[in-house]
Amino acid sequence: MRETIRHVLETRWWDQAITALIVVNAVTLGLETSETMMAQAGPILLVIDKAILAIFVVEIALRLYVHRLRFFRDPWSLFDFAIVAIALIPASGPFQVLRALRILRVLRLLSMVPSLRRVVNGLVTALPGMGSIIVLLCIVFYVASVIATELFGATHPEWFGTIGLSAYTLFQVMTLESWSMGIARPVMDAMPYAWIFFVPFILLTSFVVLNLFIGVVVSAMQETVEAEAEEDREAIHEESTEIARSIRELRGEISELKRALERNVLAERSGG
Repeated sequence: MRETIRHVLETRWWDQAITALIVVNAVTLGLETSETMMAQAGPILLVIDKAILAIFVVEIALRLYVHRLRFFRDPWSLFDFAIVAIALIPASGPFQVLRALRILRVLRLLSMVPSLRRVVNGLVTALPGMGSIIVLLCIVFYVASVIATELFGATHPEWFGTIGLSAYTLFQVMTLESWSMGIARPVMDAMPYAWIFFVPFILLTSFVVLNLFIGVVVSAMQETVEAEAEEDREAIHEESTEIARSIRELRGEISELKRALERNVLAERSGG
């Protein structure tokens, strides 16, 4: 029984069916935010939502039955379990805010689609390397915040009055959100040479440090893909080795049968 269920859960059509249900559930949850759609088809949408949640619960229960304790050793299985568990919490009374968290079921696509799993695995792998870049960025921000507070705090205290305000303003500058007309030019009206501070800061943070983030993530994703490819090659090698061993065993059995037949033929001839 357990092996039969395991076989069903590992088939392609089962993954495709669960993926399709996740997409349908995402659509229905989005439609439930529309007062017009709820007035026209509210009961139907709620029934679909509960039916899909019931299917998700059954799927998790089957996976627990098949894998037992191994289920909790797989990070993606724990992720699916947490998403479904959150959806089962009653969204009423003090837990009304959890009603909005039902949309988290859409995140199950991350565990169902292999390409998305590779992206997430790459991001997780990149986290240690990103730590050093984050430290570097914090140092740059701290130094720049102190300098900006000293230079522009007196003329523009609403942006650079304290180190905290300067850091927030410089973060806006780093994102290139209205930095020129909204911040740099008003400061340059009072201090014409302020561009000497803003231009190097933007070049260092927006174009150098952030590209380092991208480089680390891309490198980590490449390593993840190569590791998966190596695992696939090892699996194929093991499978081919097993096939070759089976072929050798079959050849040995065939040789034994031939020799047995030859002995029987010789015995019949000698007896005749």
